[in-house]
Amino acid sequence: MYPEDLKYTAEHEWVRTPGEAEGSVRVGITHFAQEALGDIVYVSLPEVGDTVAAGSACGELESTKSVSDVYAPVAGEVAAVNGSLDATPELVNNDPYGGGWLFEVVPSDPSEVEGLLDAAAYQAGLDS
Repeated sequence: MYPEDLKYTAEHEWVRTPGEAEGSVRVGITHFAQEALGDIVYVSLPEVGDTVAAGSACGELESTKSVSDVYAPVAGEVAAVNGSLDATPELVNNDPYGGGWLFEVVPSDPSEVEGLLDAAAYQAGLDS
């Protein structure tokens, strides 16, 4: 159910390597997360050039049900944000692994990405 080519966090973010920006990884939320949130109506993301710390809140997703933090899966500098979400935040619900991506970050330590969960481990965490 979860794409095998991605890495995952226990906080329900995914990471795709490589991102579009040089040396970056792309970050989004999983199908599980968007389903739990419900209809997303507003997205607040870090700005290009911001430095984020692994595991720290760096944005918010507001849905008709609640507001949820977005956590940085790795430490680094934000290289890009998905500007399409300003006008169409529902992309996060409709296409969480494609057009609904959130931001890209250039990892301070690229090996951090390898330490994230694979699809099977993420699924096992959901099942437990």
